[in-house]
Amino acid sequence: MTDHGADELSSRTGSPDGEDRAPEERSLLHQSLAVRELIDTEVSYLHVLQLCASDIRSHLQQLPQGDLDVLFSNIDDIIKVNSKLLHDLQETAAREEEQVQLIGSLFLEFQEELEQVYKVYCASYEQALLLVETYRKEPRLQGEIQDTIEAVLPQAGPSGLSFLLVIPLQRITKYPLLLQKILENTLPDASAYPVLQRATSALQDVVTNINEYKRRKEVASKYTKVEQLSLWERLARINTHTLSKKTTRLSQLLKQEAGLIPKTEDKEFDDLEESFHWVSLCVTELKNNVAAYLGNLEAFLRFRPQEYDLDIPGGPVVQYCYLARDLQLQAFPEFKQRLEALVWQPLCSLAKALAGPQNLIKKRLDKLLDFERVQEKLLEVGSMTYEEEAARHMYEALNSLLVAELPQFKQLAVRWLGQILCTFVTLQTDLAKQVLQRAEGSLAQLPHHHVSDPAFRKLVEDALGQTGHQLHSFQQNFEKVLPPPTTQPLLPGAERQVQALLSRYGPGKLYQVTSNISGSGTLDLTLPRGHIVALLQDKDTKGNSSRWLVDTGGHRGYVPAGKLELYHVVPREEELRGQAKPHSDSQRQTPEPTLALVPSVPAVTQVSATLTSFKPMSSPEVCIVEVICLRRVVGLRELQQLAQDHTAS
Repeated sequence: MTDHGADELSSRTGSPDGEDRAPEERSLLHQSLAVRELIDTEVSYLHVLQLCASDIRSHLQQLPQGDLDVLFSNIDDIIKVNSKLLHDLQETAAREEEQVQLIGSLFLEFQEELEQVYKVYCASYEQALLLVETYRKEPRLQGEIQDTIEAVLPQAGPSGLSFLLVIPLQRITKYPLLLQKILENTLPDASAYPVLQRATSALQDVVTNINEYKRRKEVASKYTKVEQLSLWERLARINTHTLSKKTTRLSQLLKQEAGLIPKTEDKEFDDLEESFHWVSLCVTELKNNVAAYLGNLEAFLRFRPQEYDLDIPGGPVVQYCYLARDLQLQAFPEFKQRLEALVWQPLCSLAKALAGPQNLIKKRLDKLLDFERVQEKLLEVGSMTYEEEAARHMYEALNSLLVAELPQFKQLAVRWLGQILCTFVTLQTDLAKQVLQRAEGSLAQLPHHHVSDPAFRKLVEDALGQTGHQLHSFQQNFEKVLPPPTTQPLLPGAERQVQALLSRYGPGKLYQVTSNISGSGTLDLTLPRGHIVALLQDKDTKGNSSRWLVDTGGHRGYVPAGKLELYHVVPREEELRGQAKPHSDSQRQTPEPTLALVPSVPAVTQVSATLTSFKPMSSPEVCIVEVICLRRVVGLRELQQLAQDHTAS
């Protein structure tokens, strides 16, 4: 092909052997050969890529899909860009006079696309080489891979996968050399010269940017690993070097906080960090809420009232039991399974993905302190050691990586979070539709299914009002047979402390600890069971209502709200009798009342009711229109007394 181009140029110039060619003609010949080399090698390169993406990748199905994704990375994107580039390069041959200038313009046009696709491939190249080394340790697997590659691409030789993986790296670094060769054989006064010059410089910048991106990715992969180390492993990593480094950073931080030295301000990064922090906070909050939702759903599925014998024959109760059983066995378990697969697991993956950037942000602060110390030394001394220069480059790489990719990562996380929320809403909608669809048959058999919505609403309001009045009357009668409220004694010697809290905060603010509390966090209190505290605030500084701020009479701090119970103050029997019959000696002081705990709901009584139509069959029965089931842990004699009282009323 080279000889043919030379002969064609010789015949055009009239010199058979080329010895008498002018320098311009020789430059034109070499330029033509360089252009031909660029296009021909692009054809060969693209052919090898297509073999890798189609034949070789399809024949390596014995490898896991994750390994194939690492080995071949974004080779499909590279093929797409280079196919378009080759097509445009070949079209320039039709315009021979302007071909060189068109080639320069073409590479300027493809500069950004080439950089985007090749930097992704180059960043995963080291990980692909690690996989290749792993395969070499398994002779059988290595033999199968080698046979597949040699059958499709014999020129790969014994290198096999290593030969294929390095081809894209070699190609992107060769583009500036090929353009430089064309530029060297272009006259400086030619119109194509400045365009080729800019294209050559642009491709050199592409290679430089790819190398810098690859270095940043290596830094990121080093610091994004969240290691779960034991205390012993952490102590084993401590040496004089790490102690010196951490001491220097701490000293630098203290000087900045004291105002002795200025702090480096980076508003762009601070804004990015703040917005990313809010996204992380939203993900964490949603994850906690979904976890609580799943826990409540699990508790709801364990409660199955339809399995109890309600002792009410026929009617709507049978329809209710049938519908509830159908929902408990099919609709709700299916909803829970879809919720875990489509919402909970992606949410956990998103929270795990956020851990890497969060760790990078923390490492950036450490490297910033090192960078500031190096800059101070550079201003004072005018030089720095190799280690200090490496620390400065490390900070610059981390900072530029975060500034460049944190907005993209945040945007992706927000989109991911939005899709999870949309999925959650869709699942709720599907559940509602499914429940309504399953309930249509049961609703059609209810007595009031033909009533219009306004009339049914009026009917329900009247029934609820009548039922509320009857329940209130029943409660009054029921309280007459309740046993006296149980009391829990105070801790020994706590009366004086309770009296002090009572006089300061009043009885409505006193709570008693129901189980031992062991404080683990900042400002958390450690209290024994039975201790009396006064409520100061029903949430912490972050708005968490599960941690309450309390006063023990000597210390203030936070305790779990679930381990507190309202404390009711009742006088002692002797004091009640003393109030009924005043002492004859008016000068004698009244003894202080003894405080005791009265639970707001007595533990000996349990009442549960479900709404349905019901009419009393005999006089001893409780006339509650909507009561299905009544269970009370009391004796038969108390129940009879309750019925008699209600009949009398």
